[in-house]
Amino acid sequence: MKTVIHVNQHNIKWNHKNTREYHKRHRKPVITCKTYKSNDYADEVRIEGPCKVVYRPDKPLSCGAKVWIETESKITIL
Repeated sequence: MKTVIHVNQHNIKWNHKNTREYHKRHRKPVITCKTYKSNDYADEVRIEGPCKVVYRPDKPLSCGAKVWIETESKITIL
């Protein structure tokens, strides 16, 4: 099953902007792992095999990402 992994820049900006102690404990995850079945969110992902990094500025993903990782390999969300 193909998984597309990308970094959510909006969550990075939100985390940076909201640096008070409460928000540090409730940070938004910045990595999104998408399959046809689900969207999973993480701060760290391990890819257990081959993958490719794609840069497609003229045809971004529907979320707006212009750079992402594609893999058919197993991933582990940490």
